[in-house]
Amino acid sequence: MSAILLIIGLFLLVMINVPIAVALGAVALIGMLVSKGFSSVYNAALTMFDAATSFPLLAIPLFILAVALMNTTSISRRLINLTSALIGFVRGGLAMVNVGVSMFFAEISGSAVADVAAIGSVLIPAMKRRRYTPELSAAVTSSSASIAIIIPPSIAMILYGALSDTSIVQLFVAGIIPGVLGGFSMMGLCYWYAVRYDLPREEAFSLRKLWVAFKEAGWALTLPVIILGGIFGGIVTATEGAGLAVVAALFIGGVIYREINWKHLRKAMIEGVTQTAVVMLLVATSAVLGLYLTEIQVPQNFAKWVIGFTSNKLMVLAMLNVMLFVVGMFLHGAAAIILIVPIVMPLVNQIGINPIQFGLIMTLNIAIGQQTPPVASVLVTSCSIAKTDIWETTKVNIPFIGVLVFVLLLVTYFPPVSLTLVILFYGES
Repeated sequence: MSAILLIIGLFLLVMINVPIAVALGAVALIGMLVSKGFSSVYNAALTMFDAATSFPLLAIPLFILAVALMNTTSISRRLINLTSALIGFVRGGLAMVNVGVSMFFAEISGSAVADVAAIGSVLIPAMKRRRYTPELSAAVTSSSASIAIIIPPSIAMILYGALSDTSIVQLFVAGIIPGVLGGFSMMGLCYWYAVRYDLPREEAFSLRKLWVAFKEAGWALTLPVIILGGIFGGIVTATEGAGLAVVAALFIGGVIYREINWKHLRKAMIEGVTQTAVVMLLVATSAVLGLYLTEIQVPQNFAKWVIGFTSNKLMVLAMLNVMLFVVGMFLHGAAAIILIVPIVMPLVNQIGINPIQFGLIMTLNIAIGQQTPPVASVLVTSCSIAKTDIWETTKVNIPFIGVLVFVLLLVTYFPPVSLTLVILFYGES
C-alpha cells in the first residue's frame, strides 16, 4: 500500500510540474518520516552524497563536458560532410546522411539530446530545402538520434551499470550489434521513403570529394577511436575514457582546428555544469528513494508478485517491456532508469535474466520513450528545431519507432543479438 501511495504521489507532483528530482526526494523523505519517524532521515544526506560521488557515475559529467566542447567546434559539420560524400549520392541520401552522422556522433556523445541538438540544427534546414517535409525531417533526426544511447558510449548504460552493479564496458560491447542494426534498418526505411515520395539524390559520387571530406574530418574520426579503443582495449575504464574524451576534444578543437577560445570554453563549461547538475541531482535524490523502497521491501515484494503470477521467463520479459514502455512515455530516460532499476533487479536476478541483456532491453525502451509523447524529450527537441507539431511528426515517426521496437524484440527474445560480442570478448557473462 505504501508503494502505491508513493507512486501516486510521485506522478501527482510530476503532473503539476514539480522537477522530477525534487519529486523523487520529496516522496522518499515523506515516506521515511511517516513509516520510520524523524530518525530515519539522518542518513539521507550521506546517501545522496555517496550516490552522486560514485566513481562510475563520474563518467557522466565528463562525457557531457566533452560533448559541450565538441559542439563549439566544427566536428558535427565535418562528420556531416564526410557522411554526405559517402552515401549522399543515393536517392534520399540526405536522410541517410542524417542517420549515418547520428551513428558517428553516438560514438562520441552518448546522449540523444546532444545528438539531435548538434545535428538537427544543420541537417533539418538542409532537408527542408531539398523537398523533405518538415515532419519527415524532424522524425528522421529524432529517431536516429536515439541510436546515441544504444551505440557506446552511452550515458543511459552508465546509469544502469552503476545502479545494477553490472559491467559498464560489457554493456557498451553489447550495444554495438543492436545499435548498428537499428541504424542500418533506419537507412533502409529512409530509402523506402525516398522512392515512395521521389526524394532527390545529392551530388554524384566523387572520390575527390570523399578524399577532401575525409582529410577534413580525419581528426574528428580519431575521437571514437581514442574513446572506444581505450575502453574496449582495457587501457582505461569507462570513467577514465570519459576524461580522455574531454582531453581529446580540447586538443582537437583547440589545438588542431583552433576553434576553441576562452569564450567557447566558458560556454561549454556552463552548459556541461548545467546538464550535469540536472542528472546528478536525479541520481542523488533517487538514492534516497531507493533506500526507502529497500526498507519497505518493495523490490522483493514486486519479485514475489510477478513470480506468483508467472515464472515463465518470456512472459516476465513481456511484462517488463510493457511496464518500461509505459514508464518511458511519462518520465525522462535518466529518471526512468533511476526509478525502475532498483525495483526490478531482484526479479531479473531471480528469474535468471542476464543483467547485460536486460540492460539493453531497458536502454532500448528508453530510446523508444524518447520518441513517444507526451514527454518524448528527443522528439520535442527535434520538433522545436523543425518548427513542426509534435503529434503530426509522431504520425510520420511511427515507422522509425517500429524499427526500435523490432530491435527491442530481437534483443528480448533472441539474446545472441546483444550477448554474442560479450561472450566472444569476455566469455560467459
